[in-house]
Amino acid sequence: MRAWSVESGRHRLILGEKPVPEPAADEVLIEVLACGVCRTDLHVIDGELAPHRPDVTPGHQIVGTVVGRGAAVLGLQNGDLVGGAWLRKTCGTCEWCRTGRENLCEGALFTGWDADGGFARYTTVPEAFAYPLPDGTDPVQTAPLLCAGIIGYRALSRANVPPGGRLGIYGFGSSAQLTARLALAGGIDVFAMTRGERNRDLARRLGLSFVGDAEAAPPVPLDSAILFAPAGNLVPVALRATRRGGTVVVAGIHLSDVPSLDYEADLFYERDLRSVTANTRSDGAAFLRLAHNLDLVPETTVYPFDEVDRAVADLRAGAAAGSLVIDLRSG
Repeated sequence: MRAWSVESGRHRLILGEKPVPEPAADEVLIEVLACGVCRTDLHVIDGELAPHRPDVTPGHQIVGTVVGRGAAVLGLQNGDLVGGAWLRKTCGTCEWCRTGRENLCEGALFTGWDADGGFARYTTVPEAFAYPLPDGTDPVQTAPLLCAGIIGYRALSRANVPPGGRLGIYGFGSSAQLTARLALAGGIDVFAMTRGERNRDLARRLGLSFVGDAEAAPPVPLDSAILFAPAGNLVPVALRATRRGGTVVVAGIHLSDVPSLDYEADLFYERDLRSVTANTRSDGAAFLRLAHNLDLVPETTVYPFDEVDRAVADLRAGAAAGSLVIDLRSG
C-alpha cells in the first residue's frame, strides 16, 4: 500500500510503499477515508518528540471503514465506520487506568508515534480504542474531532471557566477553533490572541469578543485561558491576562521553554497553571456525542493524499486556517 513515513534522521515525510498491516487479535484493519493533520504530527516529523518507531507513518485523527478483524474482535464488523485517535492503547491495570485516568498510564501507546497511523491507505486500531461513528458521518468534517476536538474538550474542562465567564485562547489553529465553538455554545465569552492573519480572520468570523496578536492584552481580565500555541513565552503572558483565582491550561504535548515567572505578577492570588496530557476514552466518547448534538462542524482545508507533505509544510508555516485534513478518497 502507499504510505507516508518519517524518513529516519531527516525529519521529513516521504511517500512510499509499505505492506498492508495485519491486525492483531484485538485490532481491526481500517481502510482510511480521511485523516486530520495535527501539530503533534509536526512534532513527530520534526523530531521535537523523540522517535518511538523507525520510519513511522504519522496521522492520528483517522476516519475509516473496518475491512478486517482480529480473532478476538467481538463487536465491530466489516463495513462499520470508526474513528481512531492519538491514544492507541493502555495497560489497563495500573493505578491510573484503574481510577479512570488512563491518559496518565505510563505504558500508553500512541497512534502515529508508537504505531503507524493514518497517513496511509490502511491502518490498524485496537477495537477497545476505536470510536464507532454513525452512518452518514462526513469523514473530512469528523477527522479533526478525533484529536483537535477531544483535546480541546479536555482543556476546556480543566480550565474551570465559570458560567458566562471569559476565556482567552492563545493560538487559533484546529483545536482552538473547535474549543471556541464549544465555549460559545456554552455561553462563554471568548477572546483570541494568535499570530497569523488567516487565524485571526477565522476567529473574527466566529464572532469572538476580541481578536488580537499573540501577545496582545485582552481588553478585560480573563477568568481562564488555554494555551494551544507551543510557545512557552506565552505562559506568563496568559497568566498576567488572567484575573485572581483564574486558571491557565497548557494544552499541547510539546512546549518551548517557559521563561522565569515573576511570582507576584504571574502566579500569586491563587492563579492555577495546569497541563493536559492526552485524553481518556470517556473524554472522546463524551465529546463526540456533544459535537453531534451541537452539529459542531470545523472549518477545514482539505488536501489529497499525494499532498500530505504540502499539508504539513502549510501547518508548519501557518499558511492555512482551521483544521487541515487529508482526503484519501482523492489523490
